[in-house]
Amino acid sequence: MTPEMAVNICRKAIQTVLMCAAPMLIVALVVGLVVSIFQAATQINEQTMTFVPKIVAVLLTLLIFGPWLIKLVTVFTIGLFETMATL
Repeated sequence: MTPEMAVNICRKAIQTVLMCAAPMLIVALVVGLVVSIFQAATQINEQTMTFVPKIVAVLLTLLIFGPWLIKLVTVFTIGLFETMATL
């Protein structure tokens, strides 16, 4: 295995991880921002109000993007095995 191949595999792995995590992180960020604005406007400072909406939103996002995430990881894994077979 050449160093270029190792770097390429690592780059693809990092790219796959970022693409898998991005939808959940973006939704958690947006929901957290909305809840923070709501808390600042109403001066309600309840701790559970920050966590529960984020958890529900991330779980719904995971359900919506689940098939796409599985396909993404499967394509990466098959490509990795095909690369290993050519060594």
